[in-house]
Amino acid sequence: MIELIAAVAGGLITVSGIAAGSAIRKNGESRDVIVKLSAGFENIGREIQALRQDMKDDRHEIYGRLSNIEQRISSLEAFNKTGCYDKPRQD
Repeated sequence: MIELIAAVAGGLITVSGIAAGSAIRKNGESRDVIVKLSAGFENIGREIQALRQDMKDDRHEIYGRLSNIEQRISSLEAFNKTGCYDKPRQD
């Protein structure tokens, strides 16, 4: 009877050890997955930040060019109102 109790106790200890090892391994795998996902999110965040900076630089350049073009058009309109382009040439 004692041998039977010892065998059952040994079996229970073995099963609980395997279950604990599995839980620890899953916990470790879960930790690895969390670390990989966190690193991925950080990388995506850096890429989005770089994209936003590029867009900001492009907008700054485009608005600068538009301002320059607007000034040129205003200058041409003012020049045109003086009548220099409207009069036919008399040669």
